[in-house]
Parts: sequence; structure tokens; C-alpha cells
Amino acid sequence: MVKIYDTTLRDGSQREGISYSTEDKLNITKKLDELGIDYIEGGWPGSNPKDIEYFNKVQELKLENAKISAFGSTRRANIKAEEDKNLNAILASGVKVATIFGKTWDLHVTQALKTTLEENLNMIESSVAYLKSKGLEVNFDAEHFFDGYEVNPEYAIKVLLAAQKGGADTLVLCDTNGGTMPFKIKKIIAKVKEEISVPLGVHAHNDAELAVANSLIAYEAGAVQIQGTINGYGERCGNANLSSIMPNLKLKYNEEFITDEQLAKITEVSRYVSEVANLNPPSHKPYVGDSAFAHKGGIHVSAILRDSKTYEHIRPELVGNKQRVLVSELSGKSNLVYKAQELGINIEEESTDLRAVLDKIKDLEHQGYHFEGAEASFELLVEKATGRYTKLFELEGVRIITEKSEDKSPLSEATIKVKVNGERVHTAAEGDGPVNALDGALRKALISFYPELKDIHLIDYKVRVLEGNEGTSAKVRVLIESTDGHQTWGTVGASTNIIEASWQALVDSIEYGIKLKKVD
Repeated sequence: MVKIYDTTLRDGSQREGISYSTEDKLNITKKLDELGIDYIEGGWPGSNPKDIEYFNKVQELKLENAKISAFGSTRRANIKAEEDKNLNAILASGVKVATIFGKTWDLHVTQALKTTLEENLNMIESSVAYLKSKGLEVNFDAEHFFDGYEVNPEYAIKVLLAAQKGGADTLVLCDTNGGTMPFKIKKIIAKVKEEISVPLGVHAHNDAELAVANSLIAYEAGAVQIQGTINGYGERCGNANLSSIMPNLKLKYNEEFITDEQLAKITEVSRYVSEVANLNPPSHKPYVGDSAFAHKGGIHVSAILRDSKTYEHIRPELVGNKQRVLVSELSGKSNLVYKAQELGINIEEESTDLRAVLDKIKDLEHQGYHFEGAEASFELLVEKATGRYTKLFELEGVRIITEKSEDKSPLSEATIKVKVNGERVHTAAEGDGPVNALDGALRKALISFYPELKDIHLIDYKVRVLEGNEGTSAKVRVLIESTDGHQTWGTVGASTNIIEASWQALVDSIEYGIKLKKVD
């Protein structure tokens, strides 16, 4: 049975912009264990204090499925293995599994290590043997294996034989530069199996967008350990993406290496890791992305309403994801029927209400609105078009003044007049910018009527210029994301005036939030 080896915490952390704390790494470890991962590579204990701290603390976790592995290199040239600091750091980490890498490509031996080909073989064999003598399970990562094999296949095989002689449990063939084609992976592994008796693994990088394909080809060729990272995070273009590999193994190859319940957690784990890494969740990734089962074209939506198999290769629930239908100028009636049903609004496909909503959406999208990321604005639009909308207040007027002096930051003041339930409110607020001041003034005017507002906050504000060639008179789109601490929602506005566009999105945000709180 295939084993999954996760290196999110080590190789994945080499992605530009990622820096996990020790606590982050421990929390991710728990999530990976729940997913059914067999091996979790925690880091390189000889390289930095953070990894040493991780290995000390991870021993306190009660893991159900995973073995923790420490990463390192073979001993340095011309010393004994027992004298090597990195190897001894692995032993001191308290792990039961070690993964050490060695040079397979003769170019790296002579140019990077500055040693002889024979000494490199000795380094590999003695390092593996030393760790085995201490009772550890040892994976040997044959770095640059496929590139090395292409240049000097005889020496690449000698490297594997040295690790095998040292007692390695698994020989992992690494496509370190990420440029090997799948047909070469298959051909080379077939040759390796003629010479090697130890189980094989694969460690692929994604520089040619083939890491997942190469990992699966290696599995077909007989590899029993697949290494990779959640979301494919890693240096340069990343590593093999376990968020795709694991569903493919389970659902396409019928490999029973994890349970159905574990597979259903993979979307959650993918998004959790991205949040901890402070990266946007990978919305367009297969299986786990928010868009993986999102449908926009009207013909597609009409079909999936009858049978989801028409445009979905699996049921999204199998991987913990869900089907989504988007609303845009490309929408047909089926899109709106689907979305209305989601909102609890019953609209018949041939009703005048539906045609009114569809025409309004197409008109607004032509003006610059964009409802894919603003479903709260869409819901309010449906309510207005179908006569279900209740207006919370009326705007009588707003004035915004921004003051800027030479040595001070700009300060904006918004004065607003609104009428709520027949009562006029006139108030003002200051802010760092005009939108901030406008938000403050509107909240100040409404809070006594709608105390729910105290829980509603803006968490993101985006402005996009739609017609750059129009200069300062260009139309802009404003997208606002808001939360009440439990749910989040998006709203949109569009205008040639950024304040007007912001007002539209802001009002929708507040009205939708108040409506949500009243339902709760």
C-alpha cells in the first residue's frame, strides 16, 4: 500500500513568503495526522533553533496515524558518520524516522561538495548505516536523481546501491529541478527496479507543472512512497501537491490508503494550511479550491441541476468541498433559480420576477458590477426585484471634506443626514480617509436604531479601475468584505466616482449584516 510523506513543514516552508512559528507547525501537524498522513517531516534539526524546539514539543502530541521524520544530509566528506553534527542532531531530536539526502548527480559531487565520486558513495552508505545502527527507520532522498541518471546512469545507480547497502528502508527518487517529463520518469524507474531491491519513493518538484503527474506515474511504475506538500507549497514553483495526489489515488486509482472520512477533510486541511501560512486559499486548485466545483455558464448550470455528473468528475462532498453556482452577465435562468433556492426564495423559471432579475444583473454587470464575489449584493438585488426588500433607512444627504496640510496626514470628515422610521438623524464622524469617515458617520446615525451594527465590521476593501485609459475619470469597482464574527459576506458598487461606488457597497454591507443578525 502506498505511503504519503508530507514535507509541508520543511520543503513547503521554503516557499517565498512563508514563515511558520513553532506553534503553527504543531497545529498543522495535528491536522495532517487527522488526514491520515503516514509521515510528517518536521524540519531540519541541525539547521535552526525553531526546528529543534518543534522536535522537542511534537513528542508531547498524541498522534494517531503519522510518524514524525527529521530531515538532514549525509555526513560531510572525510569524517566519520558518528562525528557529524547534522546526523547527531537528528538522533538528538528524538524521532524514529530520518530522511537524509545525498548527491546523485556527479556534477554536484565534484562541483558543490568538492569531493570524489567514491567518497560520496562512502558518505551515503556510512550515514545510512549509522542512523540504522541507532534504531531509526531511514529514507534516503536521492537528490537530483533523474537529472543525474540522464547524465551518468551508472553512477546514479551506484548511489542507490550505496544507500541500499547501508540499510535504507526506502530510496526516494527526487526530481529536484522539476523538469523531468512523465515518460522519462516511467522509463527510468523501470531501469532502477532491475538493479534495486529496496522499496522506492518519489519526490517531485513542479517547475514544469508536472509534479502531480510525475508522482502518479511513479506510483504506477511501482513507487510505494509519495512525497509532497499541502497545496503544493515549496521553493520556486513548488512541490508535488498532495491536495490533488491524495484524491487521485483514492478516487481514481481506488487505493485504500486513507478512509472516506479522512479524504473528506482534505479541503478543510488545505484551507487551514493556507490560512496559517497567511496566503489566500488556492481558489482554482483541483478538488480543494473554492472554484473547483463552481459553475458560471448558463448551459452548464442547467445541466448540473438535472445531473451533477454532466460537469463534475466527482461529487464535491467526497473531498469536503461543495458545488457553487455563480451569477454574472453569462448567467442563464438556471443560475438564478439555483441561487434563489439557496436563499430560500421560490422563483419559477418562466416567471416575470426571474426575467427582471436576469435583465438587471446583465445591465449592472455591463456598468461594472461584479456579483461573483458579492453574493450579499446579489441577494439584496433579488429581494428588490421580487418585492421582498425592506428599506432600513433613507439617505437625505452626505458631505465629505478632506483636509491636508504639508506636515500632517490627511483627515476626512463625513456629515450625513438620514431618515429612519420617519425620524431624521444628522451626525458626523472623522476618519483616516473619506470611506472610513463615511462608514463611521453612517454607523453613528444608525446604531441606536440597529444595535446589531456593533458586531458588524469591514475586513477588506478593494478598488479596481475598470477603464484605465479614461484616466482620473475612469469607472471603478469597489468590493467590500464584512463579518459579524461568525459569517462573512461580500458586496459591490460601481461608479465613475469612488465615493459613490464605496457608498453602494457599504450600504449593501450594512443592510445585509443587519438582516443576518435579525434572522439569527
